Amino acid sequence: MGRIVVISTGGTIASRWQGSGFAADADGNEVIATAPMPEGVTVEVVDLFSVNSPRLTTAHQLTLLRTVHEVLADPGVDGIVVTHGTDTLEESAFLVDLHHHDARSVVFTGSQRPMGTADGDGPENLYDALLTAANTRGLGVLISFAGRVHAARGTVKTQAVALDAFADPSKELLGKIGFGKVTILRTPQRPEALPLPAMPELPPRVDVVVHHADGDPVLFNAAIAAGARGVVLVGTGAGNATPEIVDAVKAAVEGGVLVALTTRVMAGPVTEIYTHGGAVDLVAAGAVPTGTLRAGQARIAVLSALLGSDDTAERTALLRQTLSAPGSVLVEV
Repeated sequence: MGRIVVISTGGTIASRWQGSGFAADADGNEVIATAPMPEGVTVEVVDLFSVNSPRLTTAHQLTLLRTVHEVLADPGVDGIVVTHGTDTLEESAFLVDLHHHDARSVVFTGSQRPMGTADGDGPENLYDALLTAANTRGLGVLISFAGRVHAARGTVKTQAVALDAFADPSKELLGKIGFGKVTILRTPQRPEALPLPAMPELPPRVDVVVHHADGDPVLFNAAIAAGARGVVLVGTGAGNATPEIVDAVKAAVEGGVLVALTTRVMAGPVTEIYTHGGAVDLVAAGAVPTGTLRAGQARIAVLSALLGSDDTAERTALLRQTLSAPGSVLVEV
């Protein structure tokens, strides 16, 4: 069925007991040894790093992105599986998807339970990911977890510890896996892939600020003062805040900062309904609405736009490009 390269980055699937808790320390070959292999699949391992995914940096993620492109430069490779910690898996997968122009699948997976446990989910997830990488084409970057296949775009971690950890709350399931077969239920919609970015010596800072009752611009302005070149504002409801925050967004955008607007609500799009500090005013102030992308992936979209150009207008255009997949929901009322 195919030659699959597994890129190992750590996470729970590579974690063992460290005396007071679990942490990643197993290499890729140890992880692979826990799982059965789909018939006809041969596996090669790239040990990229082994860290708990909350510790991942932009530099880690850009290294992963470049490694994926280097592996796919070999036409004999039929697909890639990335083993990854679940905490930031949705961010890394989306970054790779934004820059993925190859028909071959890149499939992210991991586990909710550490390796070596009697009820561990890592072996089955890895088997399913290998099966998915070997049997799918033209779907972009995928997440395979708990017998389900998700598109990278829009998929988030929805369960802190339960095994069925990932979903796209705004869309129907992409596919499912069972009895050695991958069934794809729909085609994900994706924009044109962005060029592979350079590896900057110091990646641009992109912060996330969450609005709440009694929220003011203090934390937003603190991010700007700390050097943020991009900020994701997580609004309430359909993407709302206050007039004071609107003023802060306007000043930041005028200063060349790229501001994206998402919502803390689990499902549904950012929608321009309300004024008096709502999404109507925030978008008018220069914030770019992110549709159904939530904070982690919105941050990755801003990061990719910042890496793509030094020009403020071009960066805004790139951000809008990453959000303009056919069939994506960018609603104006």
